[in-house]
Amino acid sequence: MRVPLSWLAEYVDLPPGTSLEEVHAALVRVGLEEEDVHTFDLQGPIVVGEVLEFVEEPQSNGKTIRWCQVRVAPDGEPAADGGDAVHGIVCGARNFFVGDKVVVTLPGSVLPGPFPIAARKTYGHVSDGMIASARELGLGEDHDGILRLSTLGIDAPVGTDAIALLGLDDAAVEINVTPDRGYAFSIRGVAREYAHATGAVFRDPAEQVAAADGAADAFPVEISDDAPIRGRVGASVFATRIVRGIDATRPTPAWMVARLKLAGIRSLSLPVDITNYVMLELGQPIHGYDLDALQGGIVVRRAQPGETLETLDGKVRTLDPEDLLITDDRGAIGLAGVMGGADTEIGDETRNVLIEAANFDPVSIARTARRHKLPSEASKRFERGVDPAIAGAAAARVAQLLVDLAGGTADEAGSLIHAAPEREAILLPDGYVTRLIGVEYTEAEVHDALAEIGGRVSRVDGGFAVVPPSWRPDLTAKADLAEEVARLLGYDRIPSVLPVAPPGRGLTRSQRVRRTVADALAAAGATEVLAFPFVTEAENAQFGSTDGSAVASVKLANALDASTPFLRRSLLPGLIGVARRNLSRGLTDLDVFEFGLVFLPEEDREYGVADLPIGWERPADDVLSGLDAGIPAQPRHLAVLLTGDRSPKQPGRPAEPAGIADALDAVRRVAHAAGARVEFAQGAHHALHPGRTAEVRVAGQVVGYAGELHPALAAEADLPRVVAVAEVDLDAIIALTDPAVEARTIGTLPAATQDLSLVVDAEVPAAAVADAVREGAGELLEELRLVDDYRGTGVPEGAKSLTFALRFRAVDRTLTAAEASDAKLAGAAVAAERTGAAIRE
Repeated sequence: MRVPLSWLAEYVDLPPGTSLEEVHAALVRVGLEEEDVHTFDLQGPIVVGEVLEFVEEPQSNGKTIRWCQVRVAPDGEPAADGGDAVHGIVCGARNFFVGDKVVVTLPGSVLPGPFPIAARKTYGHVSDGMIASARELGLGEDHDGILRLSTLGIDAPVGTDAIALLGLDDAAVEINVTPDRGYAFSIRGVAREYAHATGAVFRDPAEQVAAADGAADAFPVEISDDAPIRGRVGASVFATRIVRGIDATRPTPAWMVARLKLAGIRSLSLPVDITNYVMLELGQPIHGYDLDALQGGIVVRRAQPGETLETLDGKVRTLDPEDLLITDDRGAIGLAGVMGGADTEIGDETRNVLIEAANFDPVSIARTARRHKLPSEASKRFERGVDPAIAGAAAARVAQLLVDLAGGTADEAGSLIHAAPEREAILLPDGYVTRLIGVEYTEAEVHDALAEIGGRVSRVDGGFAVVPPSWRPDLTAKADLAEEVARLLGYDRIPSVLPVAPPGRGLTRSQRVRRTVADALAAAGATEVLAFPFVTEAENAQFGSTDGSAVASVKLANALDASTPFLRRSLLPGLIGVARRNLSRGLTDLDVFEFGLVFLPEEDREYGVADLPIGWERPADDVLSGLDAGIPAQPRHLAVLLTGDRSPKQPGRPAEPAGIADALDAVRRVAHAAGARVEFAQGAHHALHPGRTAEVRVAGQVVGYAGELHPALAAEADLPRVVAVAEVDLDAIIALTDPAVEARTIGTLPAATQDLSLVVDAEVPAAAVADAVREGAGELLEELRLVDDYRGTGVPEGAKSLTFALRFRAVDRTLTAAEASDAKLAGAAVAAERTGAAIRE
């Protein structure tokens, strides 16, 4: 909302010299958000001039210019720039005549842009200034010719300061209006808030005009809503006034054009400008009809199936049965609260006007505006709630301006339907505001603050009964009233106190492990990302189960994106989306990871919470248990994704592409940081490459999977053929790991190394062979690593040769080669017994 200061000053006292920054600061104190400031960005001297004569001079480029003599100061007086009273000016426009009063920008002035004006030689003359158009002055978009003051109804003396004359010395502050503060979409509402912030006297513009008495026969209006949305009738208030004999071609006064421009609205015609002006002033959207184009009375009703309407933008729209319409005897003439129809539009020939000021249901208007993609200044206000008590005054204000500016005559009576329900009192218990806000407020402070916002406050047993004002539909509960007290009495009274952690406490073990794991992955070059937790049902089935079968999923009641309405069962869809987005932007080498919750509901079970606890008290244990029971299991997972090159090409070294080994290394890094011993076994997962998938086990339990994304899924996501991924249940890893991690003794005596090559069936997992060797070799074995998996010449078909590097060390002596060999052979013997392994000769 843009608020011109001159307009604001009509309804609240602004101290002389008040700056835009000071107005913004005052409004911020009462909770309105500062956005921007707006000015016309003009610097004088810019004056009224009179065209004395001109000569048209054709040019070689085919253009004809006018060499003009323009009086810019009264006879015998110097011009505002210190020059002669008559200036010679070159002008390319041809829409003015001798004797016209125009706006002249003299040398030294600056137009928006900035565009400084100076005397300069052009077309064989020295042009001593410029005759300005409305667009060059920032008054509008008209650039077809220069601005003739007679078209604005202005006949000011030559030399008059045009900046002040046209209202171009005004400025506006812009504030962001949140959805619950619809009343601030008006000068009336902002003036009231400024008065709250500064204590200045507020003068309600709605009380400065007398609404006409509503008479049933003044103009027939009927509200016939047979399909109300959520049981709320589409229109609760409908006021009309009639003004006859207007001249719609009269110019809009310069002061009104300037205010509308600063407020962000383009001047169109006098009747339209007046309705927009009153909407900004009072917050009540207004619509005007050409009375002579109406057939019969007005009926407000829902659209019929297949009904159409040509709106003011020239488009024929097929209406929905939910759309609320303004109709006459021939059918629809407007989308209520959104846009009028073309058939009853006010034009230059209009003489008699019907003014409509109504109050429509916010939900109905919001749905219609979105359905037809027709956001408007009117719908923006109706969606947030318009004061139902202002309609009569707003219609009277429009009638007043049409009489004053357009030369019309207003009928004495107007019609008024007022079926808006009375506001019910809200009980505000004693001490409630203090308990909720955490500040000691006296009873008098609470009473005065609520009375100041317009509430009717009365004392009752145990507290106050507060009837909110009609312009505050957002005040529906006692918590809303408490917020108003805190807002008006100052947010600065709320102390900023950091909570003190109880002694002896800090991060939990899970928190420490998660931080350690994140540090370990980041130190290894990975980047942590945060993906949206919303997926499709197919993605949950694909990644949330090992075989791709349908699984139970939590569906959002009001999803941000209708195409992804389910909460994720796996982190991998989000990481794949991150990879796809980065690859599309040229980032081909990726190593990313994410921590996050997954949501694992049980089959055939309803989730939800019937009653939420109050916010200022700690819930009892049984209430907390009920809340926990109403939500599905939400374990914290960790997922990694690598694609492209893990090591880039360098001089003397080729690039190393990422693959399953890197996914396994990432899991090992996670396990090491968590203090867990991880094992891998051949696994299968619907979303991963067959044969290149590993189960991740801790303490014998499967806690996740690692491998390469199935090539078909990678192609579907526009990813390279090889995408290494892993996902583990970090909560499970932490739970299965002994929190007491013992440091291994550093051996100081020499170690003995041995290699062991064993031939086993190709189907036997290498991990099973390694476990057998490790157990058989005994306590002298310090380290065992698989260094080769060979299948080829010299190895029987259907078998493989596994080579292990062994390191032996004793803590009390130097081992002999014989002792190391005996330990190695003991390990080979156990491997032979358990897996059928034979030492390769």
